[in-house]
Amino acid sequence: MESISKECTPLKQEYDACFTKWYSEKFLQGEKTNDCAELFKQYQTCLKKALKEKGLTKMIADARPAIGSVYKDDLLDADKDKAQQQRESNKP
Repeated sequence: MESISKECTPLKQEYDACFTKWYSEKFLQGEKTNDCAELFKQYQTCLKKALKEKGLTKMIADARPAIGSVYKDDLLDADKDKAQQQRESNKP
């Protein structure tokens, strides 16, 4: 499956493969280590950048309360975007 951004697809595929292997070979056997944490961070960083570039960050942050979920990074990103928009609208 493709990622939301072509640039993120290789990271997604690498993370998915790592997670599937870890889950079946380690987690289900009782081992709780997180072998894929670094790959997840890289993929998450790529996704955040892609969502911001596509203008989806605020929409996601706005939708979270409707489903009972609030992710602090969404709120921080939305606040930063809102502040930037206000600064730009106040320019002469």
